[in-house]
Parts: sequence; C-alpha cells; structure tokens
Amino acid sequence: MKIRRIIGFTALAALVASAVLCGRAWLTPPGAEPQPPVAGTPADLPASLSSEIARGEYLAKAADCVACHSVSGGTPYAGGRPFKLPFGTIYATNLTPDKDSGIGNWSDDAFVKAVREGIGSHGNLYPAMPYTSYTQLSRDDVLAIKRYLLTLAPVHAAPPANDLSFPYDQRWGMAAWNVLFFHEQRFAADPAKSVEWNRGAYLATALGHCGECHTPRNAGFAMKSRDYLSGADIEGWKAYNTTSDQSYGIGAWSDQQVAQYLSLGHAPGRSSAAGPMADVVEHSLQYLTPGDIAALVAYLRSVAPATGGQASAAATITLDPSAAHASNAVLPGASSTTPALARGQRLFAGDCAGCHQWNGAGRQSDYASLVGSHAVNDPSGAALVQVLLHGTSLTVNGRVQQMPGFEGAYTDSDIAAVANFVLSHFGSKEGAVTAEQVSKLRAAQ
Repeated sequence: MKIRRIIGFTALAALVASAVLCGRAWLTPPGAEPQPPVAGTPADLPASLSSEIARGEYLAKAADCVACHSVSGGTPYAGGRPFKLPFGTIYATNLTPDKDSGIGNWSDDAFVKAVREGIGSHGNLYPAMPYTSYTQLSRDDVLAIKRYLLTLAPVHAAPPANDLSFPYDQRWGMAAWNVLFFHEQRFAADPAKSVEWNRGAYLATALGHCGECHTPRNAGFAMKSRDYLSGADIEGWKAYNTTSDQSYGIGAWSDQQVAQYLSLGHAPGRSSAAGPMADVVEHSLQYLTPGDIAALVAYLRSVAPATGGQASAAATITLDPSAAHASNAVLPGASSTTPALARGQRLFAGDCAGCHQWNGAGRQSDYASLVGSHAVNDPSGAALVQVLLHGTSLTVNGRVQQMPGFEGAYTDSDIAAVANFVLSHFGSKEGAVTAEQVSKLRAAQ
C-alpha cells in the first residue's frame, strides 16, 4: 500500500510538473479556445418563461442540479449526496442560500467560476461536478440558475468531509488535471445546422451533460471524446449507448420512441429507465417542453454511430400473446431452458412472471415490459442485477412506477440465477452473471 501511494504521488507530481513546463497551449485542440456566446443561438428558453426566476428554475431542472445536490430523503438542493468513485467518496455541496453552509454569501462571479471553471470556495472541484460540460453555459443562464436557488429556503447543512485516498485528496492536483483534460469554452451555434439541432446540442452537451454518464472514461477519469455517448459504467449501472448506431445505440428507435423515453422514462418495445437514468427523467427530462425534447431527439440522431463495446444488440422479438401465461414459454430466438437455468426460471415464475409475464409484455404498467430492454440484452447483467437487488422507482406526471428489490429475500446465487434466466429468455443472450459479481454490487451500495 505504501509503495502504491508513493507511485501515485510521484505520478501526480510529474503531472503537475509537466503541466507547468509545457503550458496549456499545446494541450488545447484547434478551435477549443474560449469563445463568447453567439448572438441568436437557440440557448434562449420558451417565451412563456418570461421571469428570470422561472427561467432559472427551468434551467436548473434541465441541468439536473437537484439529483446530485440532494441526499435521499433530504431537503432538495441541501447537498450531502455521496458519490462513490474508484479512489474514494465525495459529497455534493449545499446549494440553498444558507450563508454558512450554502451559497448565500457567494458573489455572481464566484458562482459562475464554480459552475464553468470548477473552482469553488475550497479550491478546485473534482470532475464529479460536471463543470467540464457546464463550461459551455452562457453567463446569463448560470446566473439565472443562481437567482432561482436564492429563492429557496436556506438550509444549514454542511456536507460530510470527502473521504479520498492519497494523493486524490490533494485538491491542488486538479489544477494539473484541468490543464490536461479541461478545455474552457462556451457553446457556439453551428451555422450549418438548424435552430432545433443547435438547441438540442446546447441541452445535451452543456445543460444536460449527457456525455458525463454515457461516455467512457480514460485512465485519467476524463471522457473519451472519440467514444462520445457510446456507453459507460456509472455507479454500478450501465449508461447505455445513445449514438445513432442501429444495433447498439438508438439508431433503430423511432423519433417517438426516443422522445417518450426521454420525457416519460419508457419507450414501447425498447426500454424503461431505471437507476440513475430514472433519476434524470424524474428530476429533469420530464419537465422539458415538447419543443426541447424534439430538439434533443434531433441532436441525438446526428451523433456518429459507435459501438463502444458496452452492450449487446437487442434481440428482435415479436410478442406472442398466447405465451403470456405459459411457464414453459420460450421467446422466438431464445434458447430453451437448460438445467443450469431451471433455478432462475422457478424463481421468475414465483416472483416475477405475475408482473412481467412470460412473453415480457408486462401487466398493469407499460414500464413492466421487458421486450427490447437494454438491461435484458446486456450479457454482463449489470443493470439487471441492480434492479433485482435494489428495485427501481420513477415518478412521472405524478404517477409512481415502482418495482421492489429482492436484496433481502434472495441470495447472491438466487439473483445470478434469475438474471441469467431473464437474459436467456428475453434477450437470447448467454448471461455471465455470477454470485461473486452480485456480492460486489450488493456491497457497493
């Protein structure tokens, strides 16, 4: 352990030295120099949001601030939510106007600097705060968000101290990280694209910061730009491929399916949102105007296809209504149940088939449909195991969609057995879920 720490410190020191000696110019790609907002860009909000407070609230929702800056069961925006990273745990800050623990005494310049440059009251922020995407926001939009936050009731709640291993607990090291991986620039409209596309680009890249979850990271924990939106692992879940790839992404989805998934958390015949993505839909996307949802769809359609190696293509399945209640039903293209999967089939019959049905159509709620789901087509079973363990909940338009978790009722081998059966039965995939994998995901929560 001591040797690893020395190596880590040496690498960090070398990084700083390299940054100081070489400067930033050679690390900044052509066209990435800071640019002012272009007049007339579609960064403006609908005319119905005329007041700055209403505009700021809309922008805060579009940026999904509340999801990260609220702890489960706590006051919205009061901070304290833990983020478990490979090198430790950090906690979200308090964004209420409390003058001691929140932003009550922050100047406009200080707030803008934190959001767009990643420099807060305690120094450099860690990139779990997506300032690498928020840097594209206009100053007016950032300050509108601040004006809205200042209307909230102040909550005196200081977040726990970050628990990071050395050398990652040294904030000054982030200055070097910024030199290597952070390019400060404002959003600039592409004159060759439509107004709708530019609006979608601003929503996806700057406000919604989709790439922060859906793009894989390199060894330095920076986004791999060449694999933009090709899918990544996030907090033990899968953030799936959202490029225009026909097999691995959303290229084969209709515009309506993409729009419904974004705004409602469910696309018929495709997927239902769960885990972190359910949070995004619940706290952010469902509040966007239909025009902004359409703009997001237009932008996502244009993202270059990429496989990313993160997921398998979804099985193409035609529902057979007669198979809905048959316990020995096998979906077209799926392998017959083998002795190794019999245990999973028995558990599914007892606890799952009542809601999901044997043909995967789902009963009582469209959200229970498994046909075409990313989760049941991913042989790693990552998201599927998370849902089986912890369940999932999504509230859209005041209606709660919920599935209970089986963490207390099932053993690790039980979860693995059900996951592998579901992958085989509904996704025509040979599942690779093991009890050891389930144990690690269980312990990570």
